[in-house]
Amino acid sequence: MYPALDSAFEEHAAVLSRVRQTCLEPLERLIEEAATRLSNGAKILFFGNGGSAADAQHFATELTIRFAKDRRALAGLALTTDTSALTACGNDFGYDQIFSRQIEALGRAGDLAIAISTSGNSPNILAAVRQAKASGIFTAAFTGETGGKLRGAVDLLIAVPSQTTARIQEMHSLLGHLLCQEIEARLA
Repeated sequence: MYPALDSAFEEHAAVLSRVRQTCLEPLERLIEEAATRLSNGAKILFFGNGGSAADAQHFATELTIRFAKDRRALAGLALTTDTSALTACGNDFGYDQIFSRQIEALGRAGDLAIAISTSGNSPNILAAVRQAKASGIFTAAFTGETGGKLRGAVDLLIAVPSQTTARIQEMHSLLGHLLCQEIEARLA
């Protein structure tokens, strides 16, 4: 009755298969970076726009509260949640600085900044990555297939092999859950 549903399931399964082949190695590297940095007292700063902002909040909460089991709180922070900071910065400095300004204030050398962007081209995401690198913060990004301008700008890129926004976002959710799962397993 709804052939588009079958098509979406098939596309999802095909992208999932490619993600397992192409994203597993960089995801394992990110897990190691995150676990090591959290063990050393650092924090993870998550940020993104739109649906990626929701992912940033989701993943930060999985760390600070719990993913699957009760354990000590881990330092995950979403830069997408403080409406006063976001609107003041947008008004006073421009929307392109909403994340970089917070990284300047809250980030410290040794932290980990994770950008989430389907296109990899958002000016505010790129500005945040530049600020993070200037602050001695390790940078990683979840993107779509090309990586956009984040390719080569971050220390570690996890590019979902798809150009369909919905499929990219579905894989970002899976990859973020796997990241939180493995951090929790190592540090619980």
